Amino acid sequence: MHIYLYLNIFTILFPLLLSFDKKVAFYRNWPALWPAILVNAAIFIVWDVLFTKAGVWGFNEAYLTGIYFFNLPLEEILFFITVPYACVFIYDVLIAYVQKDILQPYAKIIAFVLLLVLPLIAIFNIGQLYTSITFILLAIVHLVHLRYFNTHYLGRFYMAYLVHLVPFLLINGVLTYLPVVWYNDNYNLGLRIISIPVEDTMYSMLMLLITISVYEGLRQRKTVKQSEALVV
Repeated sequence: MHIYLYLNIFTILFPLLLSFDKKVAFYRNWPALWPAILVNAAIFIVWDVLFTKAGVWGFNEAYLTGIYFFNLPLEEILFFITVPYACVFIYDVLIAYVQKDILQPYAKIIAFVLLLVLPLIAIFNIGQLYTSITFILLAIVHLVHLRYFNTHYLGRFYMAYLVHLVPFLLINGVLTYLPVVWYNDNYNLGLRIISIPVEDTMYSMLMLLITISVYEGLRQRKTVKQSEALVV
């Protein structure tokens, strides 16, 4: 059974079909979206190759097509395309349909708490590679994002992250329960949300924040160029 492939298709199907919704018009942002997804995929595929080789996690061949690239299942590579696409779609839908940036007043506080707590957890669990690397990288990416954008996009980002947790728990729950993807608890905290390692919630936030940062950076650059063209 090619369950992992089916989950990838399910993840992207509705966001892709709804990309042509008139109010969101998500397809218009594809020129910024696809480079952002490619940057994200390049980072996480390299990470995935190294962690798979080290035995931090692995894959159950019973649920795969058997096609591999860089010693990773095809489905795992597709994951880094379908999931970011769906997540950024959620982000843009919320911007279009929820006018008030509800979490913006709290964005700096949320970021400060994460920047304080994540490195501490990483330091005290330095031997758990999945925990320490994920948490440290998430803190670093937060710092980079704040450096370039301050908290301008963070309120919207945190809202999209919270909403994305619903499909995240569904899809990742299937992946880890069967399991399609297995985790070696020697490299994580050993704490799970049913079958999902708690680190996956931060891993997903990291993946979304990298994609959104590049995505908004490219959109901002396009806006500046258009403004300069108008002035000329």
